[in-house]
Amino acid sequence: MAVEEEGLRVFQSVKIKIGEAKNIPPYPGPNKMRDCYCTVNLDQEEVFRTKIVEKSLCPFYGEDFYCEIPRSFRHLSFYIFDRDVFRRDSSIGKVAVKKEDLQKYHGKDTWFQLQPVSADSEVQGKVHLELRLSEVITDSGVISHKLATRVLECQGLPIVNGQCDPYAAVSLLGPSRSEAKKTKVKRKTNNPQFEEVFYFEVTRPLSYTKRQFDVEEEDVDKLALRVDLWNASNLKFGDEFLGGVRVPLRVLGQAGVHDAWYFLQPRENGGKSVKVDELGSLRLNIVYTEDHVFPSEHYTPLRDLLLHSANVEPVSASTAHILGEVCREKQEAAIPLVRLFLHYGKIVPFISAIAHAEINRTQDPNTIFRGNSLTSKCIDETMKLAGMHYLQVTLKPIIDEICTEHKPCEIDPVKLKESENLETNRENLRHYVDRIFNVITTSGVRCPTVMCDIFFSLRESAATRFQVDQDVRYTAVSSFIFLRFFAPAILSPNLFHLRPHHPDPATSRTLTLISKTIQTLGSLAKSKSANFKESYMAAFYDYFNEQKYADAVKNFLDLISTSGKWDQKSIETPIMLKEGFMIKRAQGRNRFGMKNFKKRWFRLTNHEFTYHRTKVPSLMLFLFPPGEGALCSIPIENILAVERLEEESFKMKNMFQVIQPERALYIQANNCVEARDWIDILTKVSQCNRKRLSTYHPSAYLNGHWLCCKLSADTAPGCTPCTGGLPANIQLDVDGDRETERIYSLFSTYMTKLIKMQEACGSKSVYDGPEQEEYSTFVIDDPQETYKTLKQIISAVQTLEQQHTKYKRDKFKKTKIGSQEHPIGDKSFQCYIRQQSESSTYSI
Repeated sequence: MAVEEEGLRVFQSVKIKIGEAKNIPPYPGPNKMRDCYCTVNLDQEEVFRTKIVEKSLCPFYGEDFYCEIPRSFRHLSFYIFDRDVFRRDSSIGKVAVKKEDLQKYHGKDTWFQLQPVSADSEVQGKVHLELRLSEVITDSGVISHKLATRVLECQGLPIVNGQCDPYAAVSLLGPSRSEAKKTKVKRKTNNPQFEEVFYFEVTRPLSYTKRQFDVEEEDVDKLALRVDLWNASNLKFGDEFLGGVRVPLRVLGQAGVHDAWYFLQPRENGGKSVKVDELGSLRLNIVYTEDHVFPSEHYTPLRDLLLHSANVEPVSASTAHILGEVCREKQEAAIPLVRLFLHYGKIVPFISAIAHAEINRTQDPNTIFRGNSLTSKCIDETMKLAGMHYLQVTLKPIIDEICTEHKPCEIDPVKLKESENLETNRENLRHYVDRIFNVITTSGVRCPTVMCDIFFSLRESAATRFQVDQDVRYTAVSSFIFLRFFAPAILSPNLFHLRPHHPDPATSRTLTLISKTIQTLGSLAKSKSANFKESYMAAFYDYFNEQKYADAVKNFLDLISTSGKWDQKSIETPIMLKEGFMIKRAQGRNRFGMKNFKKRWFRLTNHEFTYHRTKVPSLMLFLFPPGEGALCSIPIENILAVERLEEESFKMKNMFQVIQPERALYIQANNCVEARDWIDILTKVSQCNRKRLSTYHPSAYLNGHWLCCKLSADTAPGCTPCTGGLPANIQLDVDGDRETERIYSLFSTYMTKLIKMQEACGSKSVYDGPEQEEYSTFVIDDPQETYKTLKQIISAVQTLEQQHTKYKRDKFKKTKIGSQEHPIGDKSFQCYIRQQSESSTYSI
């Protein structure tokens, strides 16, 4: 979800690797071990939770999390929780990284010390204040000054224990004064509108002869206004602190007026007194990205260069290939390139061109595509994007079964437990391998067309280059579909969205053994037993030394490397797209029923959207007809629109509506990221419905009328245009301009390498001899053509650089510290004072 800023779209995303924690303080009891999990939070809103690692003070998580961030935030936080025997969760410590500090840790494995968690330090939100100092003459003729403090509103306050009933406490602080006054409590809102004014007497010994009104400098420095936000609690422990702000009166300046927004801050000395190293530490790798995307026409020169890459001779002189040469990691270049080429339907000719060039440079057919080249990384990324749902329908049911059954499959005699039997374990493992092998080799008809077209190109190029080797047409394809697609998905199902979390150690070991065997079966190597270093694996593989396995692999590879033979619409098997618990409001199908809110298990397939009373195993999806066993089933063709629901409808955050012909289903997601994900996937899967709405009601129909437009008829047409359409293809929802912006950013980062590559082209053209060592890393087949492309790239990048510089300069000029968009924080107060001083100087 992008934020619009003066013709610019701003996207935020974060990719996190949660590694491990160490030196967690022991549990205060005989059993000192803990059962810990880690959460990822935007401010205080939880958006991800790891699995629980039991009985450990150094828990290893090894989980990855990626999300598009749909709103502004101040902190990216990580909490370590312990779950006790009564299933109660208590926080151990936290890591909070300010948004502006995220770049310090970009892409680096970093150990963070856990900090104490206390209610006083858990703040978020902002407050709008207006201060006015006026001169008053008392009955005795003495001049005094009265401070009028207006508390207008707050936004984004934290929700405490499921509720937020805030009020503000205002006091004037000084050497001898502390006058506290309170606003009224605003019930059930974290965006309260107070609009209350409080007056404080500020007496000054000023004479009538002083011409310019001002308070004396030494007195101003001693006075400050304190505004604290509290949650009115009915609990015996008292009200909860939500955040506060301290405003020195010197901000009033000569005008005597101050109107600004402030970020709420933690209470001073609110945290517990704990030594830094007492709570342990957490290893994280954080990659935060902010893309500033201009209107499409700004990217035309660079985009045209990129999309023309497949037609450049030689392809090593193309813009896309040069990007792969200058990037530190080929993966950096592959991700945006693949997404861009998929978006414009040019991925097959591009990969065919770079694969053909790489095959021609390969001398030994046994080393084909063995390295981490741009070709292999681009094919990997294409399979992840285009093949994700193919992977889901092929492997997810059996992977779910393996993860829930927990059958012992250890075949290493050294690692065997006393209670286990080696032959039984071998039989269990052989059963799983056979089933997975069968579902893979019979799934060829479901392989996405774009993958089939790429495999066809690989097969033809390899067979032409190595005509003597009859198996190269198979190994060229199997090195990707088995080695880089199915085997990694079996090994780490959480990374391919087949499981929500990394499996437990025993299951992970089972999946490792299965993955090794499947990888070897798919490789069609001449000597299978030689592929295993471990003797127990070689002995186990003897079960599969039959010709039928090799024949099945070849038939499967023949099928998926035949171009243009499959239509995606022919799939009848339901594909699980998303599932999880959410809260729904009764739809009113029973006229006299209560329209209350209940927690339900929601499931979305390519056929229907359903909810159930409890969580349903994924395997049930394939055993029963559509809708059976569900409390409610909505066919995809009946979804007319999916839109957000305004918070004021039910005083609940993260709500959206699934609009059907007769009614709307109101749903509350667990957090803002999950709400956006559900809206996106539901919108995509229903995009081609013929009766999709063009308008909708952004608020609910309550008490006989629509809250948004006040119309009384529940069938009244919508009052707001539906949000923009999205591509119907679920797998390839790509923003071409955003990907081009990311490629520009990479070229800009590696500009010195582009210039060095230009020098290398000049060196090769002039000196027809051994390459200089500093230029030897570049692949340059045609120096003149490559130099020409480099010149065009640098020109396009410099033009975009100028646009970004102008945007930053204009934005800086227009930024007003203290506005609703840029509240005053702990670091921006001095900037605000300086900005006010400069503006008053200009006005004079």
